[in-house]
Amino acid sequence: MKTRLLTVALALTLLSSAIGGQTRVTPPDNKYTPAQDVELGLQAAAEARQQLPIMRDDAVSSYVERLGQRLTAVIPPDLQRSEFKYSFETVNVREINAFALPGGPMFVNRGMIEAANSEGEVVGVMAHELSHVLLRHGTAQASKAGKYQMGQVAGAVLGAIIGGRVGSVIAQGTQFGLGASFLRFGREYEKQADIMGAQLMARAGYDARAMAAMFRTIEKQDGANGPEWLSDHPNPGNRSAYIEKEATMLRVSNPVTDSGSFDRVKAHLRTLPKAPSSEEVAKTNARDRQEGSAPTGSLGRVAPPSSRTRDYTEGNIFRISVPSNWRELPGSSAVTFAPDGAYGQVQGQSVFTHGVEVGIVRNERHDLDTATGDFVRSLAQSNPRVTQRAEPLPTAMAGRRALQTPLDNVSDATGDRETILLFTTRMRDGTLFYVIGVAPTTEFRDYEPVFQQVVRSIRLND
Repeated sequence: MKTRLLTVALALTLLSSAIGGQTRVTPPDNKYTPAQDVELGLQAAAEARQQLPIMRDDAVSSYVERLGQRLTAVIPPDLQRSEFKYSFETVNVREINAFALPGGPMFVNRGMIEAANSEGEVVGVMAHELSHVLLRHGTAQASKAGKYQMGQVAGAVLGAIIGGRVGSVIAQGTQFGLGASFLRFGREYEKQADIMGAQLMARAGYDARAMAAMFRTIEKQDGANGPEWLSDHPNPGNRSAYIEKEATMLRVSNPVTDSGSFDRVKAHLRTLPKAPSSEEVAKTNARDRQEGSAPTGSLGRVAPPSSRTRDYTEGNIFRISVPSNWRELPGSSAVTFAPDGAYGQVQGQSVFTHGVEVGIVRNERHDLDTATGDFVRSLAQSNPRVTQRAEPLPTAMAGRRALQTPLDNVSDATGDRETILLFTTRMRDGTLFYVIGVAPTTEFRDYEPVFQQVVRSIRLND
């Protein structure tokens, strides 16, 4: 199985007060330096460009770039950082979304432009995303990620800021195809970005009420496209009302109206082939990866699990006890515990043949059964060789209701059958906490009691 990053549940703080005709927004505490923001964002942006279909259409690209430059030109002096490297690119997918990475890279989905009713609505979303960058929300959340280092955080930033179904395009590079929620912004950071974004719009000459109008446009969308942006940017409550109140305080005279460029770009997009969905892009990426290379790394002879255990604490999220001869392997998208000889690389992805993987994934479902079913379907979608062997059974984990679901797979590392035992429960904030035990089918009888013991040892700190 391929590793995924432990997603950290975070509490965020908005500090604001009405002052000088607008609301003051104070950036949160952050242990990272601005230079590290840049490093982190460049790493994640490079991966995004590899995995996402970036539009190479001059008419669209230059238009989005001009809008971005108009916003960066009016960044308040106290938030200007010479080391930040702003860029603005368009992703050829139909979902309504946009995301910005630490240090400046921004990606705007074609579907966002197509859904907008005015240039101001596009600028509103971009101003919101730019505000996350200026306030350094990504690394502010990563500051609470415990021992994870920059390289390990980069994959989390990529999967989580993108989030939702578009995030699955990135996450398909790993086993599960679910966007991590490690850096999914909470409601208070969202309110900060809304208010700061409204102020940026006003500085650039736009009526900030267009941002509220765009959010209403998104909320009205039906089907798979609609919830995408809002699922990654939850409504703090009364969103339209406080944005419009801020716009009134900002009092922009003679706001920018739609230039002919907006209508021309929209008309141009209608002449192009329909944009694929993120799921279609993900499937294409998965097929490309399956054409494959031979395993590399330390895969080899695996010692039986030790009867002695070792305790680990991951961030401030959970504690776990595993056999003492298993190593802790914080990866690009999960924390894995596996013995020597049981982990390595296949097609550039970390894999393991024996051991457990632990993580947290965001799921919009509110009950454990449905969330678990969604998770299992995502496993099967990203890897068709994963099949569910039987219905989930009730169990317990960390003193709360849990489910145990048996799965079968063909190992990417060995080509042999492996048996997977998936344990799931709910965190207090609604995210899905999971433990996956993996062993070759021929050895599973020996490993199943070890997996059960590991699950019994878990303590959640939510």
